[in-house]
Amino acid sequence: MNKKGIIYTVLITLIISVILVLSNLTDKILISAYPKYQVYLHGEAIGMIEDENALYDLIDKNQSNIKEEYQVENVYPPTDLKIVATKTYQDISDDINEIYEKIKATDDFTLRGYEITIKNEDDEYIIYVLDKDVFINATLRVVNAFLEENEYEDYINNVQSEIVDTGRLIEDMYFLEDITIKETYISVNDKIYTDEAELSQFLLFGSKPDTKYYTVKLGDTIETIADDNQLNVDELLIANPTYKSENALLRVGDRINVTLIDPQITFIYELYEISDEIVYYESETVRDNSKPIGYNEVTTPGQNGIERYRETYTVTNGVRSQEAEVELIATLQEVQDEITTIGPSTGGISGIYNPVNLNGAWAWPTNRGYVITSYRGWRWGRMHQGIDISGAGNLGSPIYAVADGTVTYVYNGCPSQGNGYGDPCGGGMGNEIVIDHGNGYITRYGHLHQSVSVRVGQSVVRGDRIGSMGNSGSSTGAHLHYEVSYNGSNINPLDLYR
Repeated sequence: MNKKGIIYTVLITLIISVILVLSNLTDKILISAYPKYQVYLHGEAIGMIEDENALYDLIDKNQSNIKEEYQVENVYPPTDLKIVATKTYQDISDDINEIYEKIKATDDFTLRGYEITIKNEDDEYIIYVLDKDVFINATLRVVNAFLEENEYEDYINNVQSEIVDTGRLIEDMYFLEDITIKETYISVNDKIYTDEAELSQFLLFGSKPDTKYYTVKLGDTIETIADDNQLNVDELLIANPTYKSENALLRVGDRINVTLIDPQITFIYELYEISDEIVYYESETVRDNSKPIGYNEVTTPGQNGIERYRETYTVTNGVRSQEAEVELIATLQEVQDEITTIGPSTGGISGIYNPVNLNGAWAWPTNRGYVITSYRGWRWGRMHQGIDISGAGNLGSPIYAVADGTVTYVYNGCPSQGNGYGDPCGGGMGNEIVIDHGNGYITRYGHLHQSVSVRVGQSVVRGDRIGSMGNSGSSTGAHLHYEVSYNGSNINPLDLYR
């Protein structure tokens, strides 16, 4: 074959090949692709179906028990179920009931609702509700548990009553945590709150409270019930919002929640308050040699004073801050110290006057201008053995010995400004002084400034400066923890001044 013939043969072969290829492509183009839906669960293909709505409808139809339990109209697939539209040249589908059974055996069905994330510096947790109003109303129940009657509504509506003589105004209120609400699909096996009362109980007491109730008997009061169940009055009132004060009337047979609160959310409000504080009188003894031996008479009766103060402070979950900004407004009644006149000494007998044994002979441990921020009593399941005193100049202001005695313990190894609540320095008491006054009385002064003024073994006289107010140890603000024991038993320090 010559060259021209070879070229001609090759060209004919190429033309025939192209025609065959185009013929095959035309056959493929003429075959229609079938629309299908590929079902994926957790990223794994579990089947091919013709109608995605048919699967959704089957899931919804077969969950009547879930609908009844949660009172909803629709139940949805698991959150990790994906249905993707596709096309295939094979007209083959999987049985929709088999797909449903695979889903049911592998994952949980869901409900449409809200995910509420509550986050603080150290932790976060999630609450699920179907209706966000359930969460909003539950938090309102919590807020009102910490406030006096109508205070929240008055604050929100800006109709708080003006203070005439004494009283308080809320300046601000908020939750410490960062709270976010988003709409989502919730697994039916997650805890879903549908009742605001149940959710408010969780927010006040936690998920597994050791719930305890007390049945009111004749003669019971809010105060006695609280004390008998190792609660303070405020904690009992928070747990039972129906009762708004310790003077609330109780009916025999009433059931009262005496569970210790464990708030899951931190509610803070800031207060402006005008209040009257008692200024306790002190006692002085003078000797009059013109009187007969053995003469002992109160010649000037003691009278407590009353001073009116303006203060601002915060309250966190029902507990007021230990530090307060205090300003004297007026003296309503001057304090009159008690003066006792005694006769001449019989000679050789010393120590006729012992301030520990005389009513009103105890000095107050701080300057005037103080407020008592916490009284002796149960607090968060533990007995608060003394009183907390703030104001009076706060950090660095003088602390005095309340009576003559001997210093038996001094600790000043903590920073004057500690790390807040829970700081273990000094066993939580921070810098501390203990004085033995004899006759069974011992006083304790805690959370002091590091610069104490006395040493162990030193004798002190009533009114001597022994240290300064600090914020050491487990403390949330500058204050003095003042504690008294008698013959080994802790007593209320205020009993010494009444």
